[in-house]
Amino acid sequence: MALSASASLAVLSLLLTATFAISSLDATHEGFMKCFLDQTGTSNSSTQLLYSPNTTAYDAILRSSIQNIRFIYSSSTTKPVLIVTATNESHVQAAVVCSRTHGLRVRVRSGGHDYEGMSYVSEGDRFINVDLAALRSVTVDAEHGTAWVQAGATLGEVYYTIAEKNRTVGFSAGVCTTIGVGGHFSGGGIGTLSRKYGTAADNIVDLRLVDANGRILDRESMGEDYFWAIRGGGAASFGIVLSYKIELNYVPPIVTAFNVIKTLKQDATKLVTKWQQIGPNLDENLYIRVIALAKDDDEAEGNRTIQAVFNSLYLGTCKELLTVMGSRFPELGFEAADCNEMSWLESVLFFAGYSGRPTEVLLDRRPEFNSSFKAKSDFVREPVTETTLEEIWRILMEAKDEPLVLIMEPFGGVLDEIAESATPFPHRKGNLYIIQYFMRWFETDVETTERHLNWMRKLYALMTPYVSKNPRAAYLNYKDIDLGRTATVWGPMYFKNNFNRLASVKCQVDPDNFFGNEQSIPPIKSRMMFNDNV
Repeated sequence: MALSASASLAVLSLLLTATFAISSLDATHEGFMKCFLDQTGTSNSSTQLLYSPNTTAYDAILRSSIQNIRFIYSSSTTKPVLIVTATNESHVQAAVVCSRTHGLRVRVRSGGHDYEGMSYVSEGDRFINVDLAALRSVTVDAEHGTAWVQAGATLGEVYYTIAEKNRTVGFSAGVCTTIGVGGHFSGGGIGTLSRKYGTAADNIVDLRLVDANGRILDRESMGEDYFWAIRGGGAASFGIVLSYKIELNYVPPIVTAFNVIKTLKQDATKLVTKWQQIGPNLDENLYIRVIALAKDDDEAEGNRTIQAVFNSLYLGTCKELLTVMGSRFPELGFEAADCNEMSWLESVLFFAGYSGRPTEVLLDRRPEFNSSFKAKSDFVREPVTETTLEEIWRILMEAKDEPLVLIMEPFGGVLDEIAESATPFPHRKGNLYIIQYFMRWFETDVETTERHLNWMRKLYALMTPYVSKNPRAAYLNYKDIDLGRTATVWGPMYFKNNFNRLASVKCQVDPDNFFGNEQSIPPIKSRMMFNDNV
């Protein structure tokens, strides 16, 4: 059937529009690549630094460290127009300069654990992805108790290299060893040593960063306000961190780890209730978190029960721990047989689920799972009652095909002693613990994804009366797009009263919002004065 004249014109218009868009994209590719190669003095054919969607390796490079694959399959997200696999600092500088020249944004990733995929997909912006995986060196200064860590290193690589130099030194950061330090450190970074030494951000003493103009700055040249913002405010809003200088933390030659598992028949509800009261008030050398999930149990009512795992690290020997547990938490029934004495590095394996494997596994940065997941977070300031816990357990047990997990990590200790304004990470005194709600699934269809997300949102809504209020706080490193895209809403949730200062810093260092994403700090003018070097 022949097309009408108007229909033919419409088709021709669409073809011309598409052709123009492709030509424009091709021109942008070519212009960026020429600029990049000129800036760095390299040949892409020999160094393989740049990957465009029409190259065979593009998809493999894009997926190389992605932990949450659901965004790759989404029709509503945009992939990078180019990937830059930087191998030195000048490549990062060139990526910034050439992106600005050719009207592109920049997004950066180090380990691929970004909960909402904002480091490698967007909701419309044309952008390049700077992949820092090759910038991964860890240089330990044993004499001064510090280390320079490049942003592409994983926590496993950091922990392994530190312990290789000194077995009685560690670092306060997370338990998942394939996390890249670039985002983790800058968002706060909590883990087994946080009650003793604070967050990872609290232990950053210097850094090197590429700003929106392509300059490399350190603490002295960027000034204290800029430096403050990076340590807990999320580096992705302010620049590209190349490396951090961190202060290392003393750990004893012997530490003790344990898992004590209780079900509903074993008074799990009463024990979790008790844990809420004592967990944040224990000796700062003792960290006990609770992981709660539903399990099949043929002997339980409805053939389902709740399993509460009391997952712990003590900076000391089993004998010392028995005394502490006997006086502070005798209800748990902890005994010598539960003890696992080990080195601190071996405790890293324990918490990562690698017990019994050689420590070299920490150097493997490949994603452990090729799956989709969703997480949310809350801070609890008043203990949740037994009755409320029972209601939460019902939700977990009802969601038989929805693997919801609650991970509750205690605060207190040194975290109570650091002022909320010391870094942008404000979650300090008054918080008993943080909850991470976590769900993982392996199907990629839209229906399955929506069903899982709806269960997660149902549990989050149920928790509203029992968690922090005004604002209902959230943890930046557990980024949650459900909080919205309006900064005045999610900003106070992540940063409380520190949000306005972050927005003021952003206005000074990136007024054009070059480093922008769906939840990046917006530039807001302020009368605050900043270092002239910014």
